[in-house]
Amino acid sequence: MKKYIKLIIAAIVALIFIGTFVFLWQKSLPKETVYNEFEPKKEDIQKTTIITGKIEPRNEVNVKPQISGIITELLKEPGQYVTAGEVIAKVKVIPDMGQLSSAESRVRLAGMNLKQAQVDYDRELALHDQQLVSDDEFDKVKQQLRQAKEEKAAADDALQVVRDGVSKSNASASSTLIRATISGVILDIPVKVGNSVILSNTFNDGTTIATVANMNDLIFRGNIDETEVGQLTIGIPMKITIGALQDLQFDASLEYISPKATESNGANQFEIKAAVKLAEGGKIRSGYSANAEIVLASAQQVLTVPESAIEFSGDSTFVYIVKGEGKEKKYERTQVTTGLSDGVNIEIKKGITAKDKVRGPEIITDDDKNE
Repeated sequence: MKKYIKLIIAAIVALIFIGTFVFLWQKSLPKETVYNEFEPKKEDIQKTTIITGKIEPRNEVNVKPQISGIITELLKEPGQYVTAGEVIAKVKVIPDMGQLSSAESRVRLAGMNLKQAQVDYDRELALHDQQLVSDDEFDKVKQQLRQAKEEKAAADDALQVVRDGVSKSNASASSTLIRATISGVILDIPVKVGNSVILSNTFNDGTTIATVANMNDLIFRGNIDETEVGQLTIGIPMKITIGALQDLQFDASLEYISPKATESNGANQFEIKAAVKLAEGGKIRSGYSANAEIVLASAQQVLTVPESAIEFSGDSTFVYIVKGEGKEKKYERTQVTTGLSDGVNIEIKKGITAKDKVRGPEIITDDDKNE
């Protein structure tokens, strides 16, 4: 019995050895290389580029105060529409002590001059009634009284403006009322009630009370690489896609190409702007990220093959034309003249016809990947 067990074990070991040897021998045999094969097709081909940028209003205006003071009331909120001249906020004036002192001094001086002018007028009037003073002399005194009254009124107005920010004679044009300078949507109000604000001057830009823009006139702003900017022309159509709005798409027209490049991450970029054509009822917010697709070149109904079938050698390009079938199949290297490429397919201008079949890249099987 033991003899039979030993024979069985020896047979199993022999089978394993022979099986392993056969497997390794089969693996060592050269495999036939199999390639993809393509038939040239006539189709439209386009070379496009995608530019990343954002949507923004063409004109965005910062509304600033005409006086320095404190915000006492905000009448509008971001997102609301305002017309030019509409009041956005109110400001309480904090007078400059030097200007206030000067204005008060001017009022006192104007008051004294008016009092003296009134005394002179009354005296001249009495003498004129007695015909002791000529009409010419009396008219001069009357004119001086008018000037003194006008100066007193001007001094009072100046004091009210310095102290209160508004004068009684011109209350409708009060500088304490911050008004919109254009009609549009309020994008931002960066101040709150109680905040101090200052007017714009030579040394300071002033405090921005609100930012207003016309949201019906939007542009796309982005940057294009220097290798592609030479293929752009003013007026070229673009497709603008806004990913945040479920890939909402708009037409646009290129209207500006910067004449000067800016460096970004080591590459020269040129700024471009395009007028966005909004759909009816479309609500776009300022600052949306967007992609612009531009067709740089196109060709209609041309002979094309997959670019993976092209062999590049120096300045020349080649394809391998399939000749024969089965075991008689072979591939003939043929020079071709290529044209426009969209990154997937490439135009063939010369060298093959639509009846030819070209070799593509090698077919990689799962076994090849595992090796």
